[in-house]
Amino acid sequence: MNASSDLPVTLADVQAARELLQEIIANTPIESSRALGRMTGSEVFLKCENLQRAGSFKVRGAYTRMARLSAEERARGVVAASAGNHAQGVAVAAKALGIKSRIYMPVGVALPKLAATRGHGAEVVLHGYNVDESLAEAEKYATETGAVFVHPFNNKDVISGQGTIGLEILDQVPNVDTIIMGVGGGGLLAGVSVAVKARAKELGREIRVIGVQAENAAAYPPSLAADALVPLKKLSTMADGIAVGRPGQLPFSIIRELVDDVVTVSEDALARALIFLLERSKMVVEPAGAVGVAALMEGKIENPGTTVVVLTGGNIDPMLMLKVIQRGLSAAGRFLTVRIMLNDRPGALATISRIIAENDANVTGVDHTRVGGSISMGDVSITVNLETKGHEHCELVLTALRTEGFQPIVVH
Repeated sequence: MNASSDLPVTLADVQAARELLQEIIANTPIESSRALGRMTGSEVFLKCENLQRAGSFKVRGAYTRMARLSAEERARGVVAASAGNHAQGVAVAAKALGIKSRIYMPVGVALPKLAATRGHGAEVVLHGYNVDESLAEAEKYATETGAVFVHPFNNKDVISGQGTIGLEILDQVPNVDTIIMGVGGGGLLAGVSVAVKARAKELGREIRVIGVQAENAAAYPPSLAADALVPLKKLSTMADGIAVGRPGQLPFSIIRELVDDVVTVSEDALARALIFLLERSKMVVEPAGAVGVAALMEGKIENPGTTVVVLTGGNIDPMLMLKVIQRGLSAAGRFLTVRIMLNDRPGALATISRIIAENDANVTGVDHTRVGGSISMGDVSITVNLETKGHEHCELVLTALRTEGFQPIVVH
């Protein structure tokens, strides 16, 4: 796809935002990933926005938007809505600019994100059970009070600020062929595509820009297919940072013109990507920040060439991390939970333990239950958590248990 001079955001806008942000943001590092390179047969780099100020790229767009407010607008204060990253970006920008900020966050938002947003000096109000409901309330507050609403993605200045990542990537990896990142409302993908496609045109070469969504929260593929905004009726993903039910009109108008593709990944693929980044790259990344890596690992990007994946954020709740690690290990065949019904007699558990030990699996937890709706008198339900070495090893353990007359049920 080709850049167009008719787009609402231009390369000049992104370059101006870069000048504005010079003293505010970190020029985040690029790290080579040999492991991903071996998987894809290409050179792969990670753009570490998880190491950005406030833990994500969002401060770029928030500061660009707010720094351009008039004195009268600043005096009225700002209001925003977010599940976490935009909230922290707005709070950091507001503090730096001396502006009062009020942030609406969904009920049940991760406690670390809530605490961090308050720690940056913002007033936080919990409202609604998803970002869309929080957004509606923030817009209502702006209308009633005159506070300036700072939209997380549907704003020209915000898109321009996010696009500065694209300029940094081109400086750091001049020979890049493909740039991959997660997409929710579309501000980041739109901004990067504007910068990258315009610069690629100047250089007379092609650079692909690809967005990635969680398959249970993917509003862009149907919207692009229909060439119109298609809202989702339901969102269900661990990647709360990109769980947006309706694309923004402004970024959508750019993405449909410039972006080469938007692909989706499963929750299990997301979990595996997070484990991979922890183990192989020593990177703590939230689920929304790992979708690009998940797409590469799942083979969703054909012939990527020299590739840069943007790790968009690292603000993950430790409790969610525990769950994701277990899911990721399970998806990779490295963690297995089985439930076995057996007669409640001495030695039965010892037999199961022997079989597991003989097949080189490690027991990490056992739950022994005699009472329950599906448990008959004289029976017991045993649930065993195991460390395993891959899917083949899981099948070896299960086969050994069945050979001894047990009927293990895998618990997902």
